[in-house]
Amino acid sequence: MHYSKLFIGLLFSAFFVSPAAALERPLDMDKAFVFSVERSEDGRVSLRWDIQKGYYLYREYLAATTPDGKPVVLETGPGTLKDDPGFGKVEVYFDHAVALASTDAPALEVTYQGCQEEGICYPPTTRRIDLATLATERGSKWTPTRSAELAGSTLVSGDTPAVSVETGSAGSGIGFSTATPPSGGLVEGFLARGGVPLLLTAFLGLGMLLAFTPCVFPMYPILAATLAREGDRLTARRGFALSLTYGLGLATAFGMLGLLAAWSGQNLQFVLQSPVTIALTATLFVALGLASFGLFELQLPAVVTRRFAGKRTAGFGSAGSAAALGFTSALIIGPCVTAPLAGALLYIARSGDLVLGAAALFALGLGKSVPLVVLATFGSGILPRAGAWMERIRQLFGFLFIGTAIWLAEPLLPAAAVLALWSVLLVTFGVFIGAFDVLRPESGALSRLGKSAGLLSALYGTVLTVGLAAGARDPLAPLAPFSAGRAALSPAGLSKKDFIPVSSVHELETRLAASAKGKRPALVYVTADWCVSCRTIERSVLSQPEVGDALAGFDRLSVDLTTSNADISGLMKSLDVIGPPTMLFFKETAEVAETRLVGEVDKADLVRSAGQAKAALQ
Repeated sequence: MHYSKLFIGLLFSAFFVSPAAALERPLDMDKAFVFSVERSEDGRVSLRWDIQKGYYLYREYLAATTPDGKPVVLETGPGTLKDDPGFGKVEVYFDHAVALASTDAPALEVTYQGCQEEGICYPPTTRRIDLATLATERGSKWTPTRSAELAGSTLVSGDTPAVSVETGSAGSGIGFSTATPPSGGLVEGFLARGGVPLLLTAFLGLGMLLAFTPCVFPMYPILAATLAREGDRLTARRGFALSLTYGLGLATAFGMLGLLAAWSGQNLQFVLQSPVTIALTATLFVALGLASFGLFELQLPAVVTRRFAGKRTAGFGSAGSAAALGFTSALIIGPCVTAPLAGALLYIARSGDLVLGAAALFALGLGKSVPLVVLATFGSGILPRAGAWMERIRQLFGFLFIGTAIWLAEPLLPAAAVLALWSVLLVTFGVFIGAFDVLRPESGALSRLGKSAGLLSALYGTVLTVGLAAGARDPLAPLAPFSAGRAALSPAGLSKKDFIPVSSVHELETRLAASAKGKRPALVYVTADWCVSCRTIERSVLSQPEVGDALAGFDRLSVDLTTSNADISGLMKSLDVIGPPTMLFFKETAEVAETRLVGEVDKADLVRSAGQAKAALQ
């Protein structure tokens, strides 16, 4: 298996080479930014941070309040201008930072935030200071808004008296605050109740439940095609071994990708769903599909084949292929954000415990493969071993591979092109399974069922062609243009077009301020064109009339993560969002606690959270 590991390692590097691989493990927040307090000669409180090499502290994210929430002005020296990937050009401190505060209050709460260079960013941390003894302790968990932080900081020189020049806010001066996401404490909750064993067991179970979501469905034909290639050698024992190898490859990649995303500070989905990655993966599935039709044979170079020739008889080649396919399958499964995935990534980012976070992600990925292992072990006996049926099975999986390629490439193609491709695929599939073959009177039930399935497939492909000509763009609603005139007569839900797009902190602040002024609740929907779960929500949940009624009166805002830039990254960080789909409900400029929805949601969850947000506003 040495060469299988080498092959997988090279494959991983080809897709995910990143400078983050060379980073050292992030330090704990308190070790990266050593905080101390003393009295200055003029009696003011002097706050000092000794910053380790490779870390920096945001100047404009230093803020202080009294215990009752009253802002206290901090006098700080000039920092170094840095082009930050999340917030654009900002001032930061390297090596050390000093801030002076003057207040008559008995205590002071100081909040600060910093990052590892080319690595993770820590969440805002608050220290409570007893001004009588200068003793410090962890303060209340409070994330200040950007505008509040900027308003509470003044610029001073290191050798001159403080000047009262307020730094201007790049935002609107309004700000917003988020509640602690429910998923953020998921890992901590399991650890508190049962330690590491309960955590890993729970994530394994959650993965098994998530195995039946749309993102994981393409894994079934991929593994089935791998088993079908075994032919006469396929037994229940071999099916178990190959599917387990596939699952371990998937789980390993899942853990490594989550680890890489948290370690580098990059969003996992942006890495996996770049246009280049999508195009390469779709091309791979097209090649697998065409090979299933016998147009060519996919194999390793001759020199590699000869090297492994002696090991193939022991099943080396099949095991290596299963591991490689499992590993690359993370390209499809990884982009689907769920509450467990978001919780693990947030835990890694906040605690710095990369090992435990990666172990949770590994268990989550392994859990997603459990149904595949069961199917391969107990379903291997129904796959034909040889003959004409074997060729039919290969062709079936060829169509499934090409269908997966179209599904993956959908975000890169015009809607009309996607509809046309599905139409061609369905008609061709119908022809292949006998839609237009002539049946004899003695033809059996399977032949007749095959012809019926072929006719239905060809018919649906034809309907897609008619819909395309009429202007349809949704493969699941090809006749929608013909019913547009009757749409106004029936209760309507919502679509993505009913949300106002926002793409920066400033825009969101402005929109939430307008909501607060009009005493309206607001919904912020984080979505992306490449998000499979988002498509499911938009087609099956938002379109429901009950959801439209529940969200009536809301200011509906959307954050589109289809493409990433500094403004989008900064907005995600401010909202404490891992990725789509995520829904946040706001009362005025504050998120309503315990209403955030992460991952696929159903109608009942959405209606419940909307009701809580409306109730909070009353």
